[in-house]
Amino acid sequence: MTLPSFGVGTFRLTGQTVIDSVHNALELGYRAVDTAQIYGNEAEVGQAIAESGVARDELFVTTKIWTENYAQARLVPSLRESLDKLRLSHVDLTLIHWPAPGNGVALNEYMTALADAKALGLTRQIGISNFNIELTRQAIAAVGKDAIATNQIELSPYLQNPQLTAFLKEQGIPVTSYMTLAYGKVLKDPMLARIAAKHDATVAQVALAWALQLGYAVIPSSTKRENLASNLLARDLRLDADDMAAIATLERNGREVDPPGLAPAWD
Repeated sequence: MTLPSFGVGTFRLTGQTVIDSVHNALELGYRAVDTAQIYGNEAEVGQAIAESGVARDELFVTTKIWTENYAQARLVPSLRESLDKLRLSHVDLTLIHWPAPGNGVALNEYMTALADAKALGLTRQIGISNFNIELTRQAIAAVGKDAIATNQIELSPYLQNPQLTAFLKEQGIPVTSYMTLAYGKVLKDPMLARIAAKHDATVAQVALAWALQLGYAVIPSSTKRENLASNLLARDLRLDADDMAAIATLERNGREVDPPGLAPAWD
């Protein structure tokens, strides 16, 4: 299954809040759901999926391995635990969540263990998240670029990551954009507001359409059904060349997520 271009994220959502969000998303037509071991919500995501009535073969479920499970002896067992919580026999995509350089587990070890999980049928595809160019090169050396379904990275109109995205395009590795709205900061941007008014759209739709038109997958989250529905409309919004050129000028290296000990040296 190819990587869906539009999914629902669940970062920072827990308990009934994440159940309701995933319920609403699936009812509205979302078919890709993104979670992670560290989010502490895999069981609730699994409950929402089970209660949705959506056929398993229509869904694309992603989870991410947390750093404490990178060792070869832990990675596959931890993914089995995630599957139990999600009530699934397999996920569609499993990512290494952060490169966590210096955490004591070599990149080759955890990438090989991730490939083992795929060989066991626990995940259909594997990939990486928050990897810079050099670490992506190392991941390619470990498992081959064709095995890497995506690099999920922070991208927004304020953080456009031109070097890394160009490298990933050159390697044929699809990009998934998270934090596309920069924790909501882009929603207040005057230029994006003007573009939104021009298209009778919302600023969120403009930011998501920008990412989609650059060929990135997006996984926005929301606790509000109306926002989940509105975000989906970004798929039908076509920005023109002037719009895209204007958004390109908003780059300000506006990174929102940079946890010490987990993040690499950014490009």
